[in-house]
Amino acid sequence: MVADACFTARPSDIVVATLPKSGTTWIKSLLYANVHRREHHPATAADNHPLISVGPHGCIKFFEYQLYTRNRVPDLDKLPDPRLFATHLPFVSLPRTIATSGSKIVYVCRDPKDHLISQWDFANKFRVMNQLEPLSVETAAELFCAGLSPFGPYWDHVLGYWHAHLTRPQQVLFFRYEEMQKEPAAHVRRLAEFVGHPFGVGEEEDGVVDAIVRVCSFEHMSGLEVTRSGKTDLVIGTVENSSFFRRGVVGDWANHLSPETARRIDVITAAKFMGSGLVLASNGQ
Repeated sequence: MVADACFTARPSDIVVATLPKSGTTWIKSLLYANVHRREHHPATAADNHPLISVGPHGCIKFFEYQLYTRNRVPDLDKLPDPRLFATHLPFVSLPRTIATSGSKIVYVCRDPKDHLISQWDFANKFRVMNQLEPLSVETAAELFCAGLSPFGPYWDHVLGYWHAHLTRPQQVLFFRYEEMQKEPAAHVRRLAEFVGHPFGVGEEEDGVVDAIVRVCSFEHMSGLEVTRSGKTDLVIGTVENSSFFRRGVVGDWANHLSPETARRIDVITAAKFMGSGLVLASNGQ
């Protein structure tokens, strides 16, 4: 609410939007490396590269977790263009000037079952830290199917950005996590084109796209010192950076959800997405 009242967006702003545990850290890394590749060349990334020394969540901060928190109103006017922000908010809850200014929005959607499992694992770490009993996966799945999620029902969140993408494709880019995994280089090019920083012929020949894919890969990022021992201050508490890196694989839900629960989520997803034109990459619904 404070961000809605106080934040003034610019047409040059770029906002990463996701549900938690849906590839947020990865898309932040890809966007930052893309936009700042001339001053921080990914092929020669050393310890002083912001992604390596500060981490993705220090480079691109959340409105609701890091900027507009504890009654603070940050001075963001001095930040140079393009300003990069992140959010887990539904599209309808974004600060209104984002839509009216023409700011770019990059959304990443993940299969609901993998999102659920990753979110469940992440939430239980906080429950243990706060001396609460961990939730069983069955309880987490019941809450999820009932639409009781931190940022509203999964399906409403995804459809909000999907419809925004359909009506204003020049402003809202919609990525599927599973397709990003299959063709990361193609998505890096799409991302660069969308935010107004397309790769030149010389950059393509120099392998800049592949360098961005490598420096932002799960394998590289998870092994960094800033990931292994660093921490990020969020409004919910201080979070160890390693907790943002779980597995990142597609289909891990099969190791945790019963076939019956998986089918139930698939049925709900098919019903919710019916007629929208939205197809999830991993299960064909």
